[in-house]
Amino acid sequence: MYRVLIRATIDQVWSELIRTDRPMPFFFNGQYDTPGLKDGAAFAMRTPDGKHTLVMGRVIEFEPPYRYAHTFRFTTSEDPVSIVRYVLREVDDGVEFTLINEHAAIDPVSKSEKQMAQGAKFICENLKALVETGKATTGGRLMLFMFSLMAPITPKSALSEHWPLDRAPGLEPYSETEEA
Repeated sequence: MYRVLIRATIDQVWSELIRTDRPMPFFFNGQYDTPGLKDGAAFAMRTPDGKHTLVMGRVIEFEPPYRYAHTFRFTTSEDPVSIVRYVLREVDDGVEFTLINEHAAIDPVSKSEKQMAQGAKFICENLKALVETGKATTGGRLMLFMFSLMAPITPKSALSEHWPLDRAPGLEPYSETEEA
């Protein structure tokens, strides 16, 4: 879990979180490909040029402007599907934004778990900076520049042609009852 205070209205934070019309620097410059964010909707997070798909998922909770949750799977990993929850709460100084990762991986050092542990801090800090200042943090912009340089070595398994939206509904969310 990672939490940050964003000095803005809850509608400003929510609008940026669910934006689908351009790449989002706090989501590693991923851009939603979805017929619309709502309960049950499939989505892909694609690179700005659309060539690669980094994440596939399905919306499992959508309560504007307070809660949004979705299944999550990296296209370059065989790890089980995880769940990511975003919780927004109005406070005196703005909005308390909380990101919660729920992993199915039995292995506590799975590739997905390690990437999400690092990614949660990046997402929260860069969403905060974007909403408050109009741009990502300096470190975030540097990281995005480095990612753009590494685009030619992105695994072929992440090519968007392998990840049409109709693959997302087949991703079943993690359930603790499945482990019992």
